[in-house]
Amino acid sequence: MTSPTADRRLLLVHAHPDDETIGTGATMAKYAAEGALVTLVTCTLGEEGEIILDDHAHHAADRNDTLGEHRAVELANAMAALGVTDHRLLGHPGKYRDSGMMGTPDNDDPACFWRADLLAAATDLVAVVREVRPQVLVTYDDFGGYGHPDHIQAHRVAMYGAMLAAAPSFRPDLGSAWDVPKIYWGAFPRSFIRAGIEAMRAAGDTSGFAAMDPDDIPFAVDDALVTTVVDGEAYYERKMDAMRAHATQISVEDGFFALSNNLGSRALGTEFYRLVRGRVGGELDADGRETDLFAGL
Repeated sequence: MTSPTADRRLLLVHAHPDDETIGTGATMAKYAAEGALVTLVTCTLGEEGEIILDDHAHHAADRNDTLGEHRAVELANAMAALGVTDHRLLGHPGKYRDSGMMGTPDNDDPACFWRADLLAAATDLVAVVREVRPQVLVTYDDFGGYGHPDHIQAHRVAMYGAMLAAAPSFRPDLGSAWDVPKIYWGAFPRSFIRAGIEAMRAAGDTSGFAAMDPDDIPFAVDDALVTTVVDGEAYYERKMDAMRAHATQISVEDGFFALSNNLGSRALGTEFYRLVRGRVGGELDADGRETDLFAGL
């Protein structure tokens, strides 16, 4: 059990190992370095992930099916790079299997996260919420960022789990009720994505991500919905080191990273969020956005 003695406590709910680093790694490193309790809950071990390293091809689901065990080690190494000491698997390691991409046969596996009973999975999270007692919860939007079934399910579990944790009558054996004051969804503002693509094109890159239309990118969020920006540039190298730790899934070179799709994306030290519970507070930037997830608490 973790004693919630830190003044600031941040809980993040992510679907697979590596998701936390790509979307929120700089934020996690920043708050951990500042003395906040940063707790990561990862919902699956990413057993169905596509392996980009030939040396690890034997771990694949259609071969030895040991990728989940290997990615658990990668996750631990990534958390060490970010300075995060409290990281857990939802329920217990391997309880919820990676569901694969939407529309694949893996979605039909009764053991996969996408098929998990929502109440049961949310109850696993309630135990963590009541133990850690976070003031801030971070997860995905209701589309899971880009439509991956595990991301969508992680969103559902996080939101339902937070609601149940606040209900005194729900499972008192899991600890006393706790209402999370602020909940955020990760966000990638469209203007920021557009600027990045334009910069890549100006540098002569017209392939992959640079060739895409910002209006067609599924995870791009309208700027008006972005309420909060966290400047984690001072922790950028820690984020890059954490990405390198996820070596079966991410290739890193010269400030860019690519997954199995080989579409290069710029690694961000600045990370963006959409506040969906609580009030915007504290010092605002020139665009009227919060600069601290704990602002106003």
